[in-house]
Amino acid sequence: MTRVAIVGVGHSKFGDRRDVSLPELGFEASKPALLDANITPEDVEFLSVGIAGTWYEDFLPAVVVSEYLGLAGKGLMRCEAACATGSAAVATAYNMVKTGQCDVTMALGIEKMMGVDGPTMTEVIGRAGYYLWEFHNFGMTFPGYYALHATQHMKKYGTTEEQLAKVAVKNHKYGAMNPTAHFQRPITVDDALSSRVVAWPLKLYDCCPVSDGAAAVILASEEKAKTLTDSPVWVESIGISSDTASVSRRSDFLGLRATVKAAEKAFKMANVKPDMFDVADVHDCFTIAEILAYEDLGFCEKGKGGQLVEDGQTEIGGKIPVNVDGGLKAKGHPLGATGTSMIVGLTHQLRKEAGKSQAPIKNGLALAHNVGGTGHYCYVTILRS
Repeated sequence: MTRVAIVGVGHSKFGDRRDVSLPELGFEASKPALLDANITPEDVEFLSVGIAGTWYEDFLPAVVVSEYLGLAGKGLMRCEAACATGSAAVATAYNMVKTGQCDVTMALGIEKMMGVDGPTMTEVIGRAGYYLWEFHNFGMTFPGYYALHATQHMKKYGTTEEQLAKVAVKNHKYGAMNPTAHFQRPITVDDALSSRVVAWPLKLYDCCPVSDGAAAVILASEEKAKTLTDSPVWVESIGISSDTASVSRRSDFLGLRATVKAAEKAFKMANVKPDMFDVADVHDCFTIAEILAYEDLGFCEKGKGGQLVEDGQTEIGGKIPVNVDGGLKAKGHPLGATGTSMIVGLTHQLRKEAGKSQAPIKNGLALAHNVGGTGHYCYVTILRS
């Protein structure tokens, strides 16, 4: 089977994008991706569209988006994996090339969430766990789920609210350097600690925002890539895993089993180890989620994630720079676009195009970690320059 390269990427502005329609938002990401790859819509053979939401007027939004992008008549699939939907779209487009069915594909992750009121969005996302047991009977929301992880991690390992706050401070610092990020200003530890409680110990600044946005990735076979770019970024592996719908069936809240399994698969396929990566994007929907990811991915020992961020080891210049595009926490979290956005940002990193937030690239390896729900899905994608 052919090697698969990323030959073009594009990214919209994340945030409140009620100034555009869903197809227009997709065009804002796909146009620069096509220009980056030096191709036209005619060259794209297959489009995978990552859209997680169920709140759109159109029952078939991927078809509407595809037509607007000039891709009607091409192969088309809508992908859904909750918050990991964008990574599912990338995996689908990757597999179409890897298996020889296409030479050029596009993965477009896209979501518009800001037009839905807060209580409705909280309920819809809350249903992404186990509706009849956890949401219907106990009123669990996603801040509530991750608060369970935070309190158990704090009790067992001594993780502190200050360490959670330092994740937020780091990601807002880098978000302020990213012109496409939802939040554009730095914050302090005091800002984070004094913000209102959402689900203790998680406060407002421990939680990612509801956002609109889109990001596009164009993939090509090895032979085709040679004709399109002198700086391909290779998709070395994609590890995929999942877990139980009900968190009550899991052994503890000290990590995400889906992350551990997806990482093991991706590392084995790419023949790499956790200490080999130059930069990573991990799924920081809440600050505790980033700390869990450090440990589950093997960037540090179990229980040492809080200390890793406190020591500055996940900053540029540290052991493993993490979320130097702002992460979900500051860049934003439009569900369907998050996974593709990670790949866009890491492609810029490996091509040394990340500007103020450029991490040192020594081994030419980057990792994207994208979780759906509370570990209901997990995709770990490894890229090499």
